[in-house]
Amino acid sequence: MDRADAGRRGGARVSLIATLARLEAVATGRARPTATVRHRRLSERPLVFVPLTTAGEAGAPLGALVGTDRDAPHLLVVPQPRDRDLRFAFLAELADIVLPYIDSYADAVEAAERNETDPETGRRVKVEVELCADAPQLIVPSRAGVDYVRLLGRSMRFRRTVEQDPQTPYPAPPRVPLLGRWLTHFGERSRVPGSSLLQAVTELLGRHWATGQSSLEDQHLGALLAWIDPPQGETGAQAALRAELARDADGQLLCPPAGPATDPAFDNKLLAPAIERYDRARTALAAAEDGLQADDRLGALTAAEREIRALVSSRTLPTWDAVWHGLDLLRSLPEGAHVEERWTRDRWSFTGHRDRVVAGEPPQPRRDDAVTAANKLATREREQARLEAQEALDDPLVMAARRLAGEAFAGEVVDVVMAYSEGKRPSPRPLVTVRTEDVPHLAERAKVYRSLGGKPQAAEFVRWDDDGHHADGPDGVGGADRGGLLVLRIVDKMGRGKEPEAGSVPEKGDRLCFTVFEHEQRGGAKLPDPEETPWTHGGPPGEQPPEAPDSVTQEDLL
Repeated sequence: MDRADAGRRGGARVSLIATLARLEAVATGRARPTATVRHRRLSERPLVFVPLTTAGEAGAPLGALVGTDRDAPHLLVVPQPRDRDLRFAFLAELADIVLPYIDSYADAVEAAERNETDPETGRRVKVEVELCADAPQLIVPSRAGVDYVRLLGRSMRFRRTVEQDPQTPYPAPPRVPLLGRWLTHFGERSRVPGSSLLQAVTELLGRHWATGQSSLEDQHLGALLAWIDPPQGETGAQAALRAELARDADGQLLCPPAGPATDPAFDNKLLAPAIERYDRARTALAAAEDGLQADDRLGALTAAEREIRALVSSRTLPTWDAVWHGLDLLRSLPEGAHVEERWTRDRWSFTGHRDRVVAGEPPQPRRDDAVTAANKLATREREQARLEAQEALDDPLVMAARRLAGEAFAGEVVDVVMAYSEGKRPSPRPLVTVRTEDVPHLAERAKVYRSLGGKPQAAEFVRWDDDGHHADGPDGVGGADRGGLLVLRIVDKMGRGKEPEAGSVPEKGDRLCFTVFEHEQRGGAKLPDPEETPWTHGGPPGEQPPEAPDSVTQEDLL
């Protein structure tokens, strides 16, 4: 088997470390770390949102716990989810909590530079603009919570208010469409790899620890925490099983689901009878004939509403505590070196949306046009590649997986020979011999990269030199199936002089790690402006009328 075959076989081992960590978790009864640093940003003051929905109607809100203080959450309840007025009261109350939190980050700004195109010259110039010094962060229990935030934004941002349309049925308070726009932005930003504006705790914990259960079972926050931090005297498997299945004497789960769905036993035995009592009390109050009778029936209605609030609190409070416990575990990991850079891009995103809202621009459209959709897709692909590269550079455990896949190699420098390029002004092109036990997948004259002062330095693969002899051409490709002497030619980041700058060339005895993948991702081709977009993709001929607000669909039903 030659080295190319070995490299291709290495690609099949890309998940070997994750698989090994899961096997060790099963053997030891405790989750195993899959990262040595925290690869996502955690705000000092996140807004935790634990939603709860009713069964039978997609996304119908039953209640929520929300707030930034783990000891004093705000409890929001919808006693009758089918009542539109109560729904809008819930959304308005939610907006009264979330919007001030967002606004608290919108005013503190700092000066920053951004490259923009000069309309007169067409050249790229640096312009000083405002950048929010920090950005809000929304934390939900699970991936289903992220989807629910996106659904809320989708259903709220097109709602009409009395100011917009006095004749609209069921008008929404003005702050409700505004909250919908912000939740839509958070939901869209969560689809960008590496973004931290909207995070699910189960996704964060699953990124940094491997359990002895499936990734689907990891979506149960209680079971996931049981593997990572099991109680004294219990294994992760035992604690996770109890978190998933254990019930009290009334048949209710001791560890409720991490929202937004509820347990059928809770719906049928506790919630449905309580809502029925609330409906009867409200009907009786409406039929009251005198003040004394109305006072008695108002007391019954208040008691029924208080009962529903207690039920919602009993289902959401355990999840609320579990979310903060998960955040504590994540804060025990040091932050990765490139996390701050990705958070800066989140701050740019937050600042840009703030400016669009202030400028009075319309809500995000129901469907993106072709150019916007292509730009979003290209951005996500670019950020995914950048995230994978940065995580490997920040974390030796992640880099080990890339080495096993043949996408990186590490070793000791055993020889350095100074050489120069040909031409009128010869440039330094030193040959560096690295002894490695890895089997990177390297084609002829392939580029490899190492981090030098935080910047990628490129080298060119010359040959495998198992006898320790150098050659100028890339024709030496023999050797053992496992490691050997690898000859590289350094090609940049050595200064402009005839002699390399100090520290820019590896020295004998140095331990180095090179990657086959690039550290910085290149931008793709620029897409045409809207007026130059072909008509097949929504552009000219003719001006397109602005898209009207959506009509109510099944997806909007809350």
